[in-house]
Amino acid sequence: MAIYLWSGKDRSGKKQKGEIESDNLPLARQMVIRKGITVKDVKLKPKSLQDYLPAMAAKIKDKDKVIFVRQFATMIDAGLPLVQCLDILQEQQENANFKRVIRQIKKNVEEGSTLSDAIKNHPKVFDNLFHNLVAAGEVGGILDVILNRLAIYIEKMAKLKKKVKGALTYPAIVVSIAVIVVAVILIFVIPVFTKLFTDAGVKLPAMTLIVMNLSDFVKNYIHWAILGLGLAVYALRRFGKTPKGRLLFDRMFLRAPVFGLLLRKIAVARFTRTLGTMLSSGVPILDGLEVVAATAGNSVIENAIRKARMSISEGRPVAEPLAETNVFPPMVTQMIAVGEATGALDNMLTKIADFYDEEVDTAVGNLTAMLEPLLILFLGVTIGFLLVAMYLPIFNLADVVGR
Repeated sequence: MAIYLWSGKDRSGKKQKGEIESDNLPLARQMVIRKGITVKDVKLKPKSLQDYLPAMAAKIKDKDKVIFVRQFATMIDAGLPLVQCLDILQEQQENANFKRVIRQIKKNVEEGSTLSDAIKNHPKVFDNLFHNLVAAGEVGGILDVILNRLAIYIEKMAKLKKKVKGALTYPAIVVSIAVIVVAVILIFVIPVFTKLFTDAGVKLPAMTLIVMNLSDFVKNYIHWAILGLGLAVYALRRFGKTPKGRLLFDRMFLRAPVFGLLLRKIAVARFTRTLGTMLSSGVPILDGLEVVAATAGNSVIENAIRKARMSISEGRPVAEPLAETNVFPPMVTQMIAVGEATGALDNMLTKIADFYDEEVDTAVGNLTAMLEPLLILFLGVTIGFLLVAMYLPIFNLADVVGR
């Protein structure tokens, strides 16, 4: 099917325009007329650069998905047919990439597919959690309720992601600036001093010789160093995508000082939030654990959840096998045990998630407070060492002249 752009006037004489999907131009014109529009023009939509280069397509943000889900839930609750809801959402969607996805979902639904199966065809936009919850909503007849829960979940997880990115952005910027400043000094400033000292024939201290040699190395081999660094990063990324490499790196990250504790808290918040959302939506515990494991984001935690799931499938309580993994803190497993015993496991998981969201807030604040003086110290020591190394021979030369 092709996409056609149309324009015209509605029954009240107001100008209208939009897009419509059809097999051919005459059929597209007839479809627009059936909407009660006096057609002025219908033409084939020209292809954009994104159609030829999919990599340039606009990124679908969490904010886009939240708006989509909330509006979808409102229309479903108002009793609008599914295809009409998708048609309206497609028409008003500004993100061209997301518009294309919604159009494909609508097409699949029109052809007889369920909404959950249509969504499953777009795993890069809608993950396993989204697909499973929509499927549960369709079966239980509570799709609007499920969509509202999904919106809340996406907002919470986006907020968590933003906190972590915010904590890492500041040190990344400072370190990047420091590297650039040091590189400029070594490549452009130090050689000037080197020529000065060579012409003067002064005896140079060890610090100065080290900096001069480093400057020569950077000047002569900077391109090879960048190439080597790029190849090393590429090799590590490729290795990190293998099961063995991913497990090794994930284990290292969890054991890292300071950062490891933060990552563990984030993992607990994600685990409890996701599982709590699924259980409250009527998804069975074993199916919920399978989805949570797949979306854990860390292979160590994923393996621990899968191992616990195996024990739970054999009839054991939820809390016991989770405690045996040594991944989840005792407080978490004890609260899960209480929730399981009282029949309110989904509510308890949500409370744990809220608690750990606050813990992540505190951890991020402490991490930022700790990194600031360390980065300032790093910058001071690095640039101070270069300056002292270069000015020390000048001071020595002044002493010799003074005598």
